[in-house]
Amino acid sequence: MSDHVYKQIELTGSSKTSTDEAIRNAIAKASKTLHHLHWFEVTDTRGQIEDGKIAYWQVTIKVGLRVED
Repeated sequence: MSDHVYKQIELTGSSKTSTDEAIRNAIAKASKTLHHLHWFEVTDTRGQIEDGKIAYWQVTIKVGLRVED
């Protein structure tokens, strides 16, 4: 088994529906151009309020991707 090296990037996803969907949106978008995504960690959660209601959820995540051999 070889040792692995990971690179971390920070992403912020958004959703009108939920924090879960905001995370999924960020990962889905990143996976279109980045390879070997391996893990994520939520680092910040916030939202936007319009007319007294939640308009958007925003979630910042750190994503680890494995550096190719």
